[in-house]
Amino acid sequence: MAKAGKKPKKKDASKKVKSKKVKEKKEKKGAGHKAEAKKGLRGIVRIAGKDLKGELKLNRALLYIRGIGHSLRNVVAKLISKKLGIPHDVQIGSLSDEQIESIDNILMNLSDKDLPAFLLNRRKDMATGQNVHVIMNELAFAIRQDIEFKKKTRTWQGYRHMRGKKVRGQRTKNTGRRGLAVGVVRKK
Repeated sequence: MAKAGKKPKKKDASKKVKSKKVKEKKEKKGAGHKAEAKKGLRGIVRIAGKDLKGELKLNRALLYIRGIGHSLRNVVAKLISKKLGIPHDVQIGSLSDEQIESIDNILMNLSDKDLPAFLLNRRKDMATGQNVHVIMNELAFAIRQDIEFKKKTRTWQGYRHMRGKKVRGQRTKNTGRRGLAVGVVRKK
């Protein structure tokens, strides 16, 4: 019911036309996505123990793997294209199982390739004494082991880790504060 003095609002016909256009655009987008699925593009691809979207290009997908950064991904993409003949701008969803398996082998054995030592993340490893590159879960395990070793040997970094303080020489006067605020208590 309309209140006294106000007329009921009429529905605008232009809004209906706009909503139809929006629906048509969404349907067109969906049709294109279905066409890609028909091409044989897989939705999810597992590379080096990480689930990646199939629409990612190989060069971009390497960044999602823990232990591979911007500098190393370019070198690894060139290495893959040289060894396997896979271009670095191919979508990973279009790769076959054999190609993905061979990419996994290359990524797991990066230290065996002829890469310069400065690109590897574990140079002169404490356990082996050699230049090694580890990725994914092995990297997380190695970092945990290093922290535990520093704590056990009571180095300065180990001490800072034990206390929960900043380890790498950052300022601590006004950052990294946790807990209740400490201030001056006024006299009554």
